Amino acid sequence: MPVDVTVVIGGEAGQGIQTVGSLLARCCHAAGLHTLAVNHFESRIRGGHSFIQIRIGDRPVRAPHHRIDLLVAMDERTYPLHKEELTENGAAILGVEADDLSDGAIHIDFEGLAKEAGGRIAANTVAAGACLAMLGAPEKLLDGELAALFEGKDKKVLDMNLAAAKHGRDAVDNPAFTDVFDGGGQELSGRLIEGSEAIALGALAADCRFGAFYPMSPATSIMVHLTERMDDFPLVVEQAEDEIAALNMVIGAAFAGARAMTATSGGGFSLMTEALGFAAISETPVVVVNAQRPGPATGLATRTGQADLMFMIHASQDEFPRFVFAPADPAEAFALTAKAFDLAEKYQVPAIVMADQYLCDSLFYTETAFDTGGEVKRYVVEDKDLDDPAAYRRYAPTESGISPRALPCRGKALVTACSEEHDEDGHLTEEIAERIKMTDKRNAKLADMEKEMNGPAVSHPDAAAMLVGWGTAKGAIQEAVEKLRADGRDVGCVTFSELWPFPKKAAEEALSAAGRFIMVEQNTSAQLGRVIRMETGLAAAGAVLKYDGRPLYPDDIVSGALPHLEG
Repeated sequence: MPVDVTVVIGGEAGQGIQTVGSLLARCCHAAGLHTLAVNHFESRIRGGHSFIQIRIGDRPVRAPHHRIDLLVAMDERTYPLHKEELTENGAAILGVEADDLSDGAIHIDFEGLAKEAGGRIAANTVAAGACLAMLGAPEKLLDGELAALFEGKDKKVLDMNLAAAKHGRDAVDNPAFTDVFDGGGQELSGRLIEGSEAIALGALAADCRFGAFYPMSPATSIMVHLTERMDDFPLVVEQAEDEIAALNMVIGAAFAGARAMTATSGGGFSLMTEALGFAAISETPVVVVNAQRPGPATGLATRTGQADLMFMIHASQDEFPRFVFAPADPAEAFALTAKAFDLAEKYQVPAIVMADQYLCDSLFYTETAFDTGGEVKRYVVEDKDLDDPAAYRRYAPTESGISPRALPCRGKALVTACSEEHDEDGHLTEEIAERIKMTDKRNAKLADMEKEMNGPAVSHPDAAAMLVGWGTAKGAIQEAVEKLRADGRDVGCVTFSELWPFPKKAAEEALSAAGRFIMVEQNTSAQLGRVIRMETGLAAAGAVLKYDGRPLYPDDIVSGALPHLEG
């Protein structure tokens, strides 16, 4: 039988929910099972309701599921909140007493068993042991992961956790899912990784030398991953006093010649918009990651969404060229972050990578190598590349709009720049002719920039109807298409990861062949649908929109798309 099981572990912030989920995911991975672990948590340090949702399969898992097969409740709130999501044959393990238990629900005293093992702090390990026992996992899997987790630490800590895991296993008399681990066995060559780490590795692969940020979830983890590698790479990461300072520091580092980046969320990006314009008018290559979260102002600080697309395309005053990418998974996050650095420097423009909370905080399986040691091409000139360094002009007009970029204090070429409109030498000017010349020069880059953009991924290109989305919606859309096709619907999908300059020709080819297309997005106005119509004239037949701050589920897409397919 195919393996497709969803486990939810829930409790309060501070109870080690993520640790339980991570242990479960890594045990499944070690057994040759594919996993996707999605974190759901409130914006608080203690209390509230947090849970991690892990989908386990014997084939690649591309999206979370909306129903629960096994629920592990570490507090009194989790079971009442999620019991209606349990499947017909679902099971639950409760770490606290509860009334009105459904069939398949059992109580295990996590804290009491942890105290017997040596300390109540190991309650989450008891829960992990019980959870894996319910799934029929071999004992050695969890013991091996615990040994790796506590390697080099006090042996008493490891012994306590091994005992706690055994107490959790022994408390399960009748495993509910005995065949889950029968579906494994193959050796998975890839690894489990969060999207935030993949973005950081992509920056390192592109020779990022400087990062500055002000903490803002869900982007902080990206910069933390960079910071953790400062001893291994020629890299400096600084926490600035605010987002405005962060991007200005990045601009300064990039002006001096270092590849540089910052990461923030929508609210922090709002503060950066004037500096984004500074990077544009000074033609300084910078990379900005916007890890999207829902809502204006503070919104839902720890939830996910896709409502910043139009903002990223048009942010800052006036008009100027920029790149905008939206990776779907860690593999794309790594590759597109590296591409953003390369193209930002090649065209001397800002490049924006649009992530989201789902990508940054979830644990994905990927076979990407994440090679951070390759050769990096640089787009700068030195005195030896210039006929007359003394006559160097930073903003000399060219047919492509790209002026030779020398670095300051590296030779006889004098590099002058400012944050206002300027002439070819980089000196401030208000002359009409110079204003027109510099604006046309910057915009001349757009034609070649568009050629750098890859078109969308297309599944079933001859289908009569297409589901269309972008970024992290890709996996859920692809699974929804499989479900619809299994039901006899002639449906395919078109998903975009490289968004601006918009790949018009490729989009037209992908969408024109179908009789209709339906947008699938996590915002209220189908923003990509608006971009498609603006750039190609093609209009969607409808939209499936989700904006509750939670990830897309394939079944939700199926039910939302059916009325548009039948209409």
